[in-house]
Amino acid sequence: MAKWLVERRLSGVSGRLRSLREELRVIDEQLGHLADEADDSRIRSLVSETALADHEFREASRHADAMGARRQEVVETIARLERRQDELLDELRR
Repeated sequence: MAKWLVERRLSGVSGRLRSLREELRVIDEQLGHLADEADDSRIRSLVSETALADHEFREASRHADAMGARRQEVVETIARLERRQDELLDELRR
């Protein structure tokens, strides 16, 4: 593969990695908040034993679970792009 093409692809991968790492930072911050909110609503649900409190707990848990799933997707994509970046760097050294 031509050197300029490898460099171009490497630049694209690097940019995508920067973006995903920033997204991961934001997700981690939000996930912490959502997990705390789910824990608080779980306690309220146990104490109050009302249908509304139970609904709020389930809703908060769904949000935290969805954010956790998105975090996992981002982590896997970062790992895949890091492998691709290593491959491109190896190609560049040849």
